[in-house]
Amino acid sequence: SAPRLYQNTLVFLAPDRQRQQELDEGVRRFLAWKTIVAEEKTRNLSPHQVGQAESQRRAADQVVEARLLETYQWLLVPAQASPQQPIQWDGYRLSGNEPLAPRAMRKLGGSDELLLRGLAGSRLRMELDRVPLWRGDHVPIRQLVEDFARYPYLPRVAGPEVIAGAVRNGVATLSGELDGFAYAEGWDDGAGRYRGLRLAQNVTIGSDDAGLVVRAEVGRAQLEAERREDEARRGAVTAVDDRALDRAEAEGEGSPAAIGPSQSLPPRLPRRFYGSVDIRPTKVSSDAGRIGEEVIAH
Repeated sequence: SAPRLYQNTLVFLAPDRQRQQELDEGVRRFLAWKTIVAEEKTRNLSPHQVGQAESQRRAADQVVEARLLETYQWLLVPAQASPQQPIQWDGYRLSGNEPLAPRAMRKLGGSDELLLRGLAGSRLRMELDRVPLWRGDHVPIRQLVEDFARYPYLPRVAGPEVIAGAVRNGVATLSGELDGFAYAEGWDDGAGRYRGLRLAQNVTIGSDDAGLVVRAEVGRAQLEAERREDEARRGAVTAVDDRALDRAEAEGEGSPAAIGPSQSLPPRLPRRFYGSVDIRPTKVSSDAGRIGEEVIAH
């Protein structure tokens, strides 16, 4: 009594008009022999006649199975160019000897990309911006799974794991502002910030993940603000330590020994660190992602 929700999970097999009459004749013949076998007693059939009827029924059954494959040779796929356009029906002729469902799946997964078993992060970003699928500055991953199952103007995917893979790929890309996005474990209303925010690094995301896909520029802005706040805090602590050390040295006429055992201060430690690493030309993305993770971690 209600409209179907998951419209983008359906395709249809349709019979060829010229073959349908042959299939109808085969089905009628099968049903006739099936009825004769079922009524052997009321028809007072001899054992020999019963055997003949069984043989004819089996032969008719095999004919029907063969004609089913020959008749249902059209795959009808609904498609929609945009949310504003009407749904159109594209027909594809099927071939092969396998059962109907595997034959249809083989066609869907072919070069026409009627059913995607993998989706690049850049393709997901394109759909996020095109429709758009954003709900403000982010969208829940579960909502994306729902969207791709419901709307025929989105690519048809094999399952939720395809969306999860696209999110992982998009978060790991180094060109997030152009082709990717950020990932967050959730949104903290009280603090007005994303929790567990990740950008340009590998993340573990399952098909039922409760996290968020976040606009790359929004994620970058939060990470930069947090970095500046952290640097300011560390700078304030360092300035206090420096003033205390300078004051102690001045009172002791520049000699650390004059400070006394109870007032000894730790030696000054380096505040800047430098390093370099060779990146393999054939694996720039994976090497850069690993380096980024190490820098953030330390």
